[in-house]
Order: sequence, then structure tokens, then C-alpha cells
Amino acid sequence: MPSSKRASPETEGAARGLRVLKKYPNRRLYDTQTSTYITLADVKQMVLSGQEFEVRDAKSGDELTRSILLQIILEEETVGMPMFSTQMLAQIIRFYGHTMQGLMGSYLEKNMQSFVDLQKRFTDQSGGLYDGKQPFSPDAWAQFLQLQAPVMQSMMGNYLDQSKSLFVQMQEQVQEQAKSFFPVVPGFGVTPPGNKRQE
Repeated sequence: MPSSKRASPETEGAARGLRVLKKYPNRRLYDTQTSTYITLADVKQMVLSGQEFEVRDAKSGDELTRSILLQIILEEETVGMPMFSTQMLAQIIRFYGHTMQGLMGSYLEKNMQSFVDLQKRFTDQSGGLYDGKQPFSPDAWAQFLQLQAPVMQSMMGNYLDQSKSLFVQMQEQVQEQAKSFFPVVPGFGVTPPGNKRQE
């Protein structure tokens, strides 16, 4: 009879080309690829380098990748220049439990990808002069933007168009969902006073 023994999380992760990290109760992270303990800073570097990985609870095998990524974001937000304002964080919190929570998550994800694509085109256009990481003096930055103004204007226009398109798609999805929940009520579209219908 074939064995019913299930493969370990690290074996499954490796089979999918993922680097598997184990999280222990003492909050330490163990890299199964290098057989060493690592820190959140090391995980952040893995993210920055584009390394595919997943974090698993060492005891239960539950996936904890999102939890670790949120910890990294929290650390980044508490030092240096935060990316999210208090108002923006409050708005995000208000969407939890909201009927549009799923749609908003999808909208933000697609919008972020559009922005990443914009940044890549900008980096390619600058010939690698600006990659978003290296410091760029204000004078050099102003001079570069002045020379690249038409190109930048076009790229930003495309980004805003994509963002608008994503929002329109989200609105359409909401309308479709609303139709499935609420039947059409006769006479709902009342003609405003003074605008008589054509017989």
C-alpha cells in the first residue's frame, strides 16, 4: 500500500521553488536552506532581492508569511519616514469587515503593481541613473526631471489612466454584485420632475 505520510512543509516549499523559514515559539526564525537562524532584517533583504520564500510555524506547520511581512512593515513604519499616514491607516482599518473589503484589497494590489511598472519604466528611461535606492542630489534630480519632463508626463498619465481604469472596473463589479443581491424594483428609476417621458 502507498504511504499516506504527508511531506514536511519545507519539502513542499522546496518542491515549489520556495525558500522555507521556520518560526519557533521563541520568535526566532530558522532558514532551512542555510541551516542558520536569521533575523527580520535578513528576511527584509530577501524581500528586497526578490527571493521567493514562505514562513512556517515550526510546530504546527501553519503558514505565517503574511504575519512576518506585516512585522517588517511595522518596523519600517516606526523608524525613519513612514509611508502610511495616520489617516490612511484609519481608512484601511475601516474597510475590514466592509462589503468592499475584498474589492479594495484587489484594487490596491493592482494599483501597486501599476506603480511598480511605472517605476521600472522610469528606471529604464534614466539609464539606471535612478533606481529608487541610491541618493540623488536635489540639483541633479531637478535637472534630470527637466530634461525628461515629456517622458515623465506620459508615464504618469498612463499610470493615472490605469488607476482610473482599475477603479472603474471595481465600480462595475460592485454594481454587478448589487444586482445579484437586490432585485430590480419597478419604478425605481423615477423620471425627475419637468422631464416627461416620451410616449
